[in-house]
Amino acid sequence: VPSLPLSHLPATLIKGKNDSSIYYFQSTKNFSNFPGLFKKKKSSNTLTELDKAQEEEEKIHTTTKTKSTTSTKNDESDPWDFSNLHEGIKERMTWLQSELSKLRAGGGFNPDLLENLRVAVQRGSKKTESLGDLAQIIPKGGRSLTIHVGDKTHVRSIISAIQSAAFLNLQPIQDPQEPTHLNVPIPTPTKESRDLALSTARKVGETAITGVRSTRAITQKKLRNIELKKLARPDDLKKAHKEMEKIVEKGINDIKKTIDVARKAIEQK
Repeated sequence: VPSLPLSHLPATLIKGKNDSSIYYFQSTKNFSNFPGLFKKKKSSNTLTELDKAQEEEEKIHTTTKTKSTTSTKNDESDPWDFSNLHEGIKERMTWLQSELSKLRAGGGFNPDLLENLRVAVQRGSKKTESLGDLAQIIPKGGRSLTIHVGDKTHVRSIISAIQSAAFLNLQPIQDPQEPTHLNVPIPTPTKESRDLALSTARKVGETAITGVRSTRAITQKKLRNIELKKLARPDDLKKAHKEMEKIVEKGINDIKKTIDVARKAIEQK
């Protein structure tokens, strides 16, 4: 339908009272009023509530993103931020204590080793489960313990797994009265078992110290990056280096002390 010029329309344009962006056609031939098809382009003063909400959301998103970026930048540019170094040393110490807890005083047997032993419950399958999930280990006092197997079909698999673990040096015996019970005599600690425990303690200690030095290298790289980008004064960087070395030295000394305590406990008779 061809459009008509406004001069040919039987109406006049009148602004709306409540919204100046709306024009109405007022009929000159007693027709009823109806909203016109012409609307002004939105200006900053005529944004709807939805438009304002969307703009505000975009501002918040941009501000949050900027703050996040600034925060990361500040962390990387602060030579005195040693939080990662402290956390790294703490993780190494936690790991060390966990490993040493597996070594009993005098080189004796630690039931945790038996709890964590992997058992192939199905012949020909690579899937394994920890012995602790299949049975209950009960110390009987003295130098023996009992294994209560939950499912009798797992008895043979558990016996085989224990016998195959040379580092345990255990020989479970099936109870003739209770087929799901395994009696396990614990051998007396020998010089060989003590020497093995001492060697293990020394190795895990060396691994923990190596881990601390690796964490130090990461912090050293960060300080070098700050130096190259000139994000801190040379004097501050020099002091930060000294502080880093103090933290690392303390961490290594704590590890050595922990190893020394474990070594003395193993050597006791």
